[in-house]
Amino acid sequence: MPKKKKDDLVLLIDSLTKAEKRHFRLFVQRNHATEDRLFLQLFDYLDKRGSLEEADVLKKIPAIKKAQLPNLKAHLTKQLLTSMRMLSKNQQEDIQIREQIDYARVLYNKGLYQQSLDWLARAKERALEGAFSSQALEIVEFEKLIESQYITRSFEGRAEELSAQSARLSQQVARSNEMSTLSLQMYGLYLKTGFARNQKDYYFVRAFFHSHLPDTPFDTLDFWGKVYYYQAHVWVYHICQEFALCYRYAQKWVDLFQDNPGMITLNPPLYLKGLHNLLGALFNSLSYERFADALEMLEQFPNNHAFTNDRNISGLYHLYLYLHRINKHYLEGSFEDGLQWLPQLSEYIDSEAYPWDRHRIMVFHYRTACLYFGAGDFNQAIHFLNLVINQKNPDYREDIQGFARVLNLIAHFELGNEQLVEYQIKSVYRFLLQMEDLHAVQKEIFRFLRRTPGMRKNVLMDEFRNLHAKLSKLQEDPFERRPFLYLDILSWLESKLENRTVADIIHEKFLERLRPFKF
Repeated sequence: MPKKKKDDLVLLIDSLTKAEKRHFRLFVQRNHATEDRLFLQLFDYLDKRGSLEEADVLKKIPAIKKAQLPNLKAHLTKQLLTSMRMLSKNQQEDIQIREQIDYARVLYNKGLYQQSLDWLARAKERALEGAFSSQALEIVEFEKLIESQYITRSFEGRAEELSAQSARLSQQVARSNEMSTLSLQMYGLYLKTGFARNQKDYYFVRAFFHSHLPDTPFDTLDFWGKVYYYQAHVWVYHICQEFALCYRYAQKWVDLFQDNPGMITLNPPLYLKGLHNLLGALFNSLSYERFADALEMLEQFPNNHAFTNDRNISGLYHLYLYLHRINKHYLEGSFEDGLQWLPQLSEYIDSEAYPWDRHRIMVFHYRTACLYFGAGDFNQAIHFLNLVINQKNPDYREDIQGFARVLNLIAHFELGNEQLVEYQIKSVYRFLLQMEDLHAVQKEIFRFLRRTPGMRKNVLMDEFRNLHAKLSKLQEDPFERRPFLYLDILSWLESKLENRTVADIIHEKFLERLRPFKF
């Protein structure tokens, strides 16, 4: 049964830390008269109850009238945001710059033009230092307004100076916006279908990327423009499964931040996203040693950057941490060891401790299912696969939805549920046809599953060998190897042929990759 959607105000209060709640109460006591604190009673009620039932609120707080409740909720929301803004401004450079601009506006309205310009000068210096080009442009436009209306002691030469700054910043903002737009468009393509499914997809993605890539010299981009430039390239090469190039641009992305460490403090989410994409490229390239080094960088992030009071950064950090810890166990074939992370991960998901979207949660459910499958617990694998399959009308990651259904069939095959497999094959086949995601690999798996029910063991082993030979050839095809990124079907087949566990087969391959090459 789906969870009842919480009220937005309740979600806001749930997100507060103890320090933020304490600060809010002090803020209310300092800034509001006792008789004006009805909204504080509502806050205490919601903080304790964790839900908003109108009838119960009116019963527990008789002073609140039904007609007052909507306005009281809006007032409480505004006061909470004001309190949190005051508390977080010392940690957020852009909020401090905005505050200085606001001070300049107040002084301007008072007719204190020179004082206003002094505040704007300080704000502009910080904005330029932090590469906040949009805020710097806003400040320059404000300075132009003052200088154009009033004669100040700074007027001489100011017109040319401000005009040049405005033109330069406008160009920087435009270039950065073009790059960020392209990056977002590429991400949207990935969310829709995942990896390029065929040559048609491949050429479409490449053509789309190059037709939208701005003709802008890289050296003319500001810091954030360069980040978005790398980000857009990461996405196009990720979608096209060109993981060596994806790795190259993800590494440039991370290096750009590490060469400018102050920028990590200014925008930790973009740095973490870069690390996440670097780890993803190394995972898909099976580059274990580099992957382990990058994972260590991610694990050390909390030791170098404080984010305990920032739920957004904390959520992103734990999202990437758990995903890549799971990936590490995939590479090693240590599936049972990977299960140790799942209880805490499930707790985070169920409690909604972090603002993870449905797409991220679906990915976790699929990854979790693969861990259980690799560990030989097919019932648990089916449970988590059903969480992916039974989502209502998802319009994203059609690739994962399709492969979840294929893996579900194989898990039921392992459990000997022959009739269920035979019944579900047709519906899965139709689903993949509808999604235009039926490839030779899946067709061969379907043929295998149709033929095998009731087979004698010696005949079944021949079928395993035939399927392994066919899929081994298909793995060499750049557009047929996509299924192997979601499910190591060859290792599963080898486990059946050698009467060993999937984990043993994958771990053996992992050790083989680690051996130094001998001439």
